[in-house]
Amino acid sequence: MRVDSKINSNSEYFDFQKFVRAIFRQKLVVIGFTILGAALAASYAFLATPVYEAKAFVMPPSQNDISNFNYGRMKESELVPYTVKDVYDIYTRYLQAESLRLEFFSKIYVPSLSAQEREKSRNVLYSTFSQVLRVVPPLRETSDRYSVVVQTSDPQKAKEWVGAYVARAGELAKNEMIKNVSIESEVRARNLEQQISSARGKSSKAREDSIARLSEALRIAESIGLEKPPSITVSQSVIAGGEAGQLTYMRGSKALKAEIESLQARKSDDPFTEHLRDLQDRYYFFKELKTEPASVSVYRQDGAVELPDSPVKPNKVLILILGVIGGLITGVAFVLLRGLFAVKSD
Repeated sequence: MRVDSKINSNSEYFDFQKFVRAIFRQKLVVIGFTILGAALAASYAFLATPVYEAKAFVMPPSQNDISNFNYGRMKESELVPYTVKDVYDIYTRYLQAESLRLEFFSKIYVPSLSAQEREKSRNVLYSTFSQVLRVVPPLRETSDRYSVVVQTSDPQKAKEWVGAYVARAGELAKNEMIKNVSIESEVRARNLEQQISSARGKSSKAREDSIARLSEALRIAESIGLEKPPSITVSQSVIAGGEAGQLTYMRGSKALKAEIESLQARKSDDPFTEHLRDLQDRYYFFKELKTEPASVSVYRQDGAVELPDSPVKPNKVLILILGVIGGLITGVAFVLLRGLFAVKSD
């Protein structure tokens, strides 16, 4: 067993030496392939169209940024205030929405292409666009910072597209928030308008009922010839009896006629309608409630978008290194294969 192991060890050592000698003898071939690989890599690295990358980072808005969304939203108004998360969730939904990507693709990306490039199928163009513009969600669960990345051959265009995409998502999200606030205010105003109408109707009916009761009391007073209240000592509440009391006629026909005429001549029941003014104040508040777009924000941009000054692709150093390694491996493989075929032919 020791003899066989020694023979195998010597054989492996001999084969390795033979391998090294074969490469050394044909080192010029290996060097040639290495130079060729480096030359091809250099050609690609220096002739390929450079790609520049621009990035924008977005964060949730501050409480001050959304404060005007919550104007009038309080416990008394039965409208729940919006939180920063509520607003930012709407923004990030638009930021990642396919509808926004398609809009940007159709209105910005496609018009920027040459006539020859636009002849490609829409699927191919959109696939390329998906590599040009990317929305990167937070890398950690505890983070809420999104990034928008654009890679294109024009550094100025990359910067402009990033800014335009972030701003457009913000515009759409802000419009939705303002629309939501407006709709809720309108609904609240309509509900209050209905309450005001109901209160006025109730007050009008109450006046008609009062006139009917007083008219009946007037007929009784006239039938018994009671023009003025009697001078006997009777409790005022008993004499008045409320409008529904049985002794209302004891006010006398003169007073009853005057009260009936006053009720009939009344042009508006608003001053006599309970809680009407409170309802009107709340109605006008919600009716006139407006949110100015300039006074709110649905996101914050973390830093300015810088104009890229160096391309991210191609990585010339890496390509040259890979070209040299690839050429070296190819040269060695070529030498070994040629030696193998030479042995077989012998």
